Amino acid sequence: MKSFSESYKEAGVDVTAGYQSVELMKAHIAKTNIDGVISGIGGFGGLFQPNLKGMEEPVLVSGTDGVGTKLKLAFLLDKHDTIGIDCVAMCVNDVVCGGAKPLFFLDYMALGKNIPEKVAEIVSGVAEGCVQSGCALVGGETAEMPGFYPVDEYDLAGFCVGIVDKKKIIDGSALNESDVLIGLASSGVHSNGFSLVRKVFGINSETILKTYDELDKPLGETLLTPTKIYVKPLLSLIEKVNVKAVSHITGGGFYENIPRMLKDGMSAQITKSAVPVLPIFNIIQREGNISEHDMFNTFNMGVGMVIAVDKNDVDTALNVLENAGEKAFVLGEVVKGDKEVLFV
Repeated sequence: MKSFSESYKEAGVDVTAGYQSVELMKAHIAKTNIDGVISGIGGFGGLFQPNLKGMEEPVLVSGTDGVGTKLKLAFLLDKHDTIGIDCVAMCVNDVVCGGAKPLFFLDYMALGKNIPEKVAEIVSGVAEGCVQSGCALVGGETAEMPGFYPVDEYDLAGFCVGIVDKKKIIDGSALNESDVLIGLASSGVHSNGFSLVRKVFGINSETILKTYDELDKPLGETLLTPTKIYVKPLLSLIEKVNVKAVSHITGGGFYENIPRMLKDGMSAQITKSAVPVLPIFNIIQREGNISEHDMFNTFNMGVGMVIAVDKNDVDTALNVLENAGEKAFVLGEVVKGDKEVLFV
């Protein structure tokens, strides 16, 4: 007898919809298979056998995060195929900051009603994020929770594991005064600060359609632009130059995240004019009457990653990153200080 519960369905949980969702997402998940995957989805755990060849002391690096209230934009636009990229990006971009290569990813989706086609659409974005970062989607969980979430809403979070040889861990310990900070351009607001964004614009089904001269798409579409994934370009850079420290600019902006890459006695001196502030941030600041400090303390402002290298490696680093398709630029330098961000 096949699994089916009429009583559970009457309570709002349709187990057969869950099975349909799994079938629909299989093709997307298959795109993420890499060497090391030794199990398909459907088991009680995802199996992965890492290649440890050449590693003296392999270290696992993990990261977990969600998409946050950016999901509200996906609900309003009824567009669910990119929000999974954000989920992956928030995890793998953190993991690669330590010099680790992401190996595998698992997602967790909780929703008010399991609509198989929508679930598959969401997972297609998760799979795309995994492809962009070179890791495998080895499993996940879809939890139908009627009465807890509205029928047309869901939450999405994920978990990533990467690996790095212990001697190659990037932790900022090698930083020196006069090391150069290189910025990598962001694709937009990414997945942070959306509680403030929604407050500023009074986000609803009408305001998301608003247009601005500075934007080439309506407000909602601009805000929904997926978070950029920096894994492959950064791993390429690590092979070519000595990357001393890396910071993923997420919630807390410059003031909270850049100090995390610094060692004691060092500060980051940022050339304000070097920051390629995206139009959407100028609009947010203007519409919300937000101070410049609060903008840089909340958003990435156009800089998704900050990388520290020796001043003699700057030209090589910029060339490697640009050849990898990144917009890279000198953002500032490391100076003596108390782990602060200083603008000049």
